[in-house]
Amino acid sequence: MKRIAIYPGSFDPVTNGHLDIVERGLKLFDKIIVAIMHNPGKTSLFTIDERIEMLQNSLKKFSNVEIDTFNGLTVEYAKRRKAQGILRGLRALSDFEYEFQMALMNRKLNREVQTIFLMTGFRWIYTSSSIIKEASRFGGNVNGMVPALVQKKLREKFGYTARGTKRKAAKKATSQAAK
Repeated sequence: MKRIAIYPGSFDPVTNGHLDIVERGLKLFDKIIVAIMHNPGKTSLFTIDERIEMLQNSLKKFSNVEIDTFNGLTVEYAKRRKAQGILRGLRALSDFEYEFQMALMNRKLNREVQTIFLMTGFRWIYTSSSIIKEASRFGGNVNGMVPALVQKKLREKFGYTARGTKRKAAKKATSQAAK
């Protein structure tokens, strides 16, 4: 039987920390389905299609990784996809508390699907999509924390050049919005 795991998340955007979890998860599972959760209560920077593109580009070297999207309960999605596990990365104690509660709820809903926690690689422990977006919003250099395509798309979203300077059109729009 093929061992399949779901790796759910918003991936808005995908970081090198996410990629590390996928790569290490593949040592435990035959296939990983990176599943972008659609959360209508959360405003995303990137569209679902943009996130799919960035994930496909970032994970193209893995033939046993699939990118998908879903709505609803992760554990129900795992059941539909015949997955035995839900893969989650942990960075800090604060992650554990939330993830532990989710794992217990998922176990209550379906005892056949196990949650597997992987500690984030030490070099990615401070990296999160939220921090990456915040730094990028103000022209910060996130090189090495995200794949090259993601860095390029972040600069485009926030109106920065490759050198980290604000594009003229973006500067005008920003100053007009401030008025």
